[in-house]
Amino acid sequence: MTSDLFSPTLAAAAAVFVLAGAVKGVVGLGLPTVAMALLALLVAPTHAALLLIVPSLVTNVWQAGPWRTLAPLLPRLAVLQVGVCLGTWAGLAWWNAPGGPASQLALGAVLVAYGVWGFAARPWRMNESVSRRLAAPAGVVTGLVTAATGVFVVPAVPWLQALGLSRDELVQAMGLSFSVSTVALAVGLGVTTPVGWNEAAASTLMLPPALAGMAIGARLRRRLSPQAFRTGLFAALVVLGVHLLWQAAWAA
Repeated sequence: MTSDLFSPTLAAAAAVFVLAGAVKGVVGLGLPTVAMALLALLVAPTHAALLLIVPSLVTNVWQAGPWRTLAPLLPRLAVLQVGVCLGTWAGLAWWNAPGGPASQLALGAVLVAYGVWGFAARPWRMNESVSRRLAAPAGVVTGLVTAATGVFVVPAVPWLQALGLSRDELVQAMGLSFSVSTVALAVGLGVTTPVGWNEAAASTLMLPPALAGMAIGARLRRRLSPQAFRTGLFAALVVLGVHLLWQAAWAA
């Protein structure tokens, strides 16, 4: 990331984080997904992933609280988080960093898959034995997707939803998983990608817009139907994913 982000592009990125924060405020997830989708229209995916680090980490750590109720969940979630770290670092070592037509193609595919899954989602449950067997693969695949696209949700969120957690537990579990993904991505990018003060400052500048968006989203949640909002979100993700797939195919 270079100093050209301190420009109208940075202002546009701030607007993206307001919108992404609002989505997270309403439905409890979606900040990295929406941000990466829209930032990919403004900057290279590597730059987008760097911008995402501070707002994603802070908002997800906040979402993971309160810690007294998170602690009992940690044994069930630990293997997934280890897999996320290993998958992210292996993916970054393989692909170096999110970027290029292949990354854009992967991001588009993830967005379409996530959007279609959101439309068609029917609650399903895993028993404890199945969840243990799938924890490590789900974590590793989530890490690989994170390394390729900067998006943390697939397949971690479907795995978490299949545990049969209460609503509050699910929100906390997603906050923990997204926090671990953010830290793993930040550590990996710090090793594979030169990161300087400009990158750190630009990411930090995105935190206030993201928090403002979350506050807006929390107010909207009290006025709008979350299900209707989720439907609109998933439709937008499918459209953006198809657009990115088309762009990547055209570039190839």
